[in-house]
Amino acid sequence: MALKFTKIAKITACSVFILISSNTSAQSEANADKEMNKIYVGTYTKEEGHVDGKAEGIYLLHQDPDNGSLTNCGTQAKIINPSFVKTGRQGKFLFAVSELGPGDDKSGYVYSYQIQENGNLKEISKLSTGGYAPCHIALDRSGKFVFVSNYMGGVVATYKVKSDGVLEKVNELKLPEAETAHAHTVKISGDNRTAYVADLGNDRLLVYEFDVASGTLSKHENSQVQLPKGAGPRHLSLSRNGNFVYSMNELNSTVTTYKVLKGGALEIVQTLSSLPESYLDKNSGADIHIGKDGKFLYASNRGHNSIAIFSIDQVNGKLKNVDFVPVAGKTPRNFAISPFGKYLYAASQDTGNITTYTINPENGKLKIQEPIFEIKTPVCLEFQK
Repeated sequence: MALKFTKIAKITACSVFILISSNTSAQSEANADKEMNKIYVGTYTKEEGHVDGKAEGIYLLHQDPDNGSLTNCGTQAKIINPSFVKTGRQGKFLFAVSELGPGDDKSGYVYSYQIQENGNLKEISKLSTGGYAPCHIALDRSGKFVFVSNYMGGVVATYKVKSDGVLEKVNELKLPEAETAHAHTVKISGDNRTAYVADLGNDRLLVYEFDVASGTLSKHENSQVQLPKGAGPRHLSLSRNGNFVYSMNELNSTVTTYKVLKGGALEIVQTLSSLPESYLDKNSGADIHIGKDGKFLYASNRGHNSIAIFSIDQVNGKLKNVDFVPVAGKTPRNFAISPFGKYLYAASQDTGNITTYTINPENGKLKIQEPIFEIKTPVCLEFQK
């Protein structure tokens, strides 16, 4: 899959885009700035065992919704290893982890920022995550609660989001067999009543009842779904109708489909490889997202360095492979789909770039759009909501 791509020069300042028209009657509209989408980039800032971080913190990019091009607007927050970032439901706030280990501080941290009109970030709170290596942030459907998964320590921390964006810790949930647990993702059901936790270390999804009034998680009567040993569920995605959950399994490079039963319990219905049969080298699964129209699912492979594409059966939720598309880099981590589903952006951690794809709405296939955008150690891409 070795391909040649054109790289774009690094850009350090945000450009201003102006619409110009020769039509005199449209002068007022022509002089207005084109509205750009904002993308926040989570990064690694220092050397770790699995990555040589070279970034400065959280970056802001502008995305042109017409042609998909990106512009670097610079560093917005200089914190250590902001490896996962998440924006609130109304786009007012951004939340970020600081992925720290035992040799760095007493714990990892979660930050909240106010997103100002120009996209700049203003720090408003910083709290301990109750564990080490926080690696994921999720919000409930109301946007009033934030969940942080700690890869080390088996802890999922819950925070209330106050009206001004300040975080208040309300709960620390210790997963069963915490000494071997690796909490990697929380996903809240469409009805906001159930929380699914991916425990990568113990090869299972844990099911909890979510109390939207207090923000607490309590044990569900059907408390877990066990995957084969060595699967390692990492990230989760929920179908648009809420009837199915999908997990990207890091360790054995598979995607599992789960049916959501009455009351929020899960039942496995299918598991497929995220790799072509011909590929036999090392790989680890990373991220997973469903396209905006709900018809196609995408998953990233680190090693094969690709995005796997699957069609979704709208009745039974089962997947069928459509294609495997290479990324223009090494070790694609998280990826993001643009607000109207026209573009997909994949962050390659080890080559310091972002691959832009146009999405074919008919078959879900991806086409690489050049040039390739350079940025230091990107691992998470988040559009402002």
